[in-house]
Amino acid sequence: MSGKLEMKKDTLNRLKRIEGQVKGIQRMIENEASCKEVLIQIAAIRSAINKVGTLVFENYAQNCVNTVDDKLTLEVEELLSTLKLFIK
Repeated sequence: MSGKLEMKKDTLNRLKRIEGQVKGIQRMIENEASCKEVLIQIAAIRSAINKVGTLVFENYAQNCVNTVDDKLTLEVEELLSTLKLFIK
């Protein structure tokens, strides 16, 4: 499977999982779950959304930014590495 197709599949799977988590929170609120438990789930969703954003950003930098030489490609890779550290 190509890298681009695999990234697309991974991103869609993550978004479906997030969708399930959001529906779970809706049920928790309907069933009057504790605020603490709801907040824990919201934090998990925020983390998952950040990961999806990172994947999409990576894809953009690797496949949508026109790099004309190896030096620029290395600089994009360094930027991505730094961004991942920053987002964590």
